[in-house]
Amino acid sequence: MDDFTKTLFHPFEAGLIDMPGKDARVLFLNAAPGFRRPDGFAAEIAAVQAFRPAFLALRKAGVAVEPEAPGEGYDLALVLAGRHRGQNELWVAEALERVRPGGRVVVAGGKTDGAASLAKRLAGLGEVEGRASKHHGVVFWLRRGDHAAGIIAALNAANPALALEGGFRTLPGLFSHERADAGSRFLLESLPAGLKGVAADFGAGWGYLAASLALRAPDVTAIDLFEASFTACEAAKANMAALAPQVAARVFWHDLLAEPVERHYDLVVMNPPFHQGRAAEPAIGEGMIRAASKALKPGGRLYLVANRPLPYEAVLQQTFARHGETARNERFKVLWAVR
Repeated sequence: MDDFTKTLFHPFEAGLIDMPGKDARVLFLNAAPGFRRPDGFAAEIAAVQAFRPAFLALRKAGVAVEPEAPGEGYDLALVLAGRHRGQNELWVAEALERVRPGGRVVVAGGKTDGAASLAKRLAGLGEVEGRASKHHGVVFWLRRGDHAAGIIAALNAANPALALEGGFRTLPGLFSHERADAGSRFLLESLPAGLKGVAADFGAGWGYLAASLALRAPDVTAIDLFEASFTACEAAKANMAALAPQVAARVFWHDLLAEPVERHYDLVVMNPPFHQGRAAEPAIGEGMIRAASKALKPGGRLYLVANRPLPYEAVLQQTFARHGETARNERFKVLWAVR
């Protein structure tokens, strides 16, 4: 997660915005671990973070944090923008909805990540009170005024939930929300016939792989889905219930690199993420492979898809009895391993 919290708090430190008093109610959407209130910022902050590793880090630091925003009527809402335009617009809309009339929304993000264009977009919909640049980021602020309802409606209308082929429903901000990921499709096409037993999908996203596996493998009796995004978990629950009601499914909001998996499985499938920031991070997939090894029964099987250059074979060699490659194309390889 890029941390532009210093940019976000700059208007308060610079005197461009009055510091909130001790009794003010402040909401912080997409709160970043390690954020610090500036001197004189007396109000407590209700933090919201849907990404499980960041949520756990905030909670460990003693921050009051929830995966979804609680309540309305806030005096001030802070929004730490990310790199997904649709998600940023939905956060701004939610912030405007949750502050009281006359309440202020402050938004900050990276200059090259769309924060400047977001400020321009909001200025086109209604009056932006002020804007500043600091710490390689952009910050701007606006109030919930007479035109707030129109701004909220416009932002929500521009970023609707999507209905994809096969009946899947997704939301802006989720990984591959406009279509099923090509790697997951290739993994699904490459799975052998006759899969059975209790399965798990590690890094399940909005449920494409798990629901499709349930439809293709009738002898899979149950599937547990593990996913770090709370929003994706909610979408996965709905998709599993709508598209694969015949299989017993449980969805866990879970950090596979930090939290143990309690159940043991006959089968694990996964399309592990390899980016958390801008650079490739193979350690994420390697950690998920180790978690899969611990979660599989003796003789249990892992099937995973990865970009061809990612060096997962070494960790498979270390953690499984046998492993190999099932298929590859110009972009991906499908690997298997037996516990």
